[in-house]
Amino acid sequence: MLVKVFGAAVQGIDATLITIEVNSSRGCMFYLVGLPDSAVKESHQRIRSALQVNGYKIPTSNIVINMAPADIRKEGSAYDLPIAVGMLAANETISSERLTRYLIMGELGLDGSIQPVKGILPIAIKAREKAFEGIIVPLQNAREAAVVNDLKVCGVSNIKEVVEFFNDKRDLEPTIVNTREEFYVQQSVFDFDFSEVKGQENVKRALEVAAAGGHNLVMVGAPGSGKSMMAKRLPSILPPLSLGESLETTKIHSVAGKLGRNSSLISKRPFRDPHHTIS
Repeated sequence: MLVKVFGAAVQGIDATLITIEVNSSRGCMFYLVGLPDSAVKESHQRIRSALQVNGYKIPTSNIVINMAPADIRKEGSAYDLPIAVGMLAANETISSERLTRYLIMGELGLDGSIQPVKGILPIAIKAREKAFEGIIVPLQNAREAAVVNDLKVCGVSNIKEVVEFFNDKRDLEPTIVNTREEFYVQQSVFDFDFSEVKGQENVKRALEVAAAGGHNLVMVGAPGSGKSMMAKRLPSILPPLSLGESLETTKIHSVAGKLGRNSSLISKRPFRDPHHTIS
């Protein structure tokens, strides 16, 4: 039996749709093709353990999994869940009727738990572009994906929830985020505020001019004189992020795995302080 499940690969800060084809036939071999990296190849062992622990029949037939397009390298463990769902559907444990309406991503633990993955925001954007009804992601990534409007986002914590959902034995509660409201409320809240700086009038004036005009600024001084302290507070006097800038910033942090759990849009300009010896 041949079934198709959809996932996505992150390239840069954008995503590309990946079709995961699973074919079950007579035999006892397992083949995974389509330019997978080592983490994707290792998914077979994680999937076997997750299915066994949760009481699902491990397919004993000949399984061929193709990840298309084959010229794009598939990296990371985020394909565990869609591959597992495809294997169960090919084995007729899951109904394949609604599989093509959802994009699925998530890493599987050996106990069947679903772990968070990187790059969910650009993947959710791609799901909306391709007119999917919804996206199934790890529960910790649900708020991040729910930033995308007009897309049903279902956060799951265990593979059982996914199986029961596709077999019409469970409803998955969609995660809803009021993107604009949260964005504008959080814009005026800063952990480090420029108004907290006492003294240093000349430096404060230089920072204000640089912030207003978008100029570069070099601060030179002895350790402990307040350079980093003042630089951390510079974002509080910079022009606020637009929604477009916020989306681009959040995508970068999402792909890098720098978004906190249950995070949504980044509403303030980020401060980064690489060490001066960095190459």
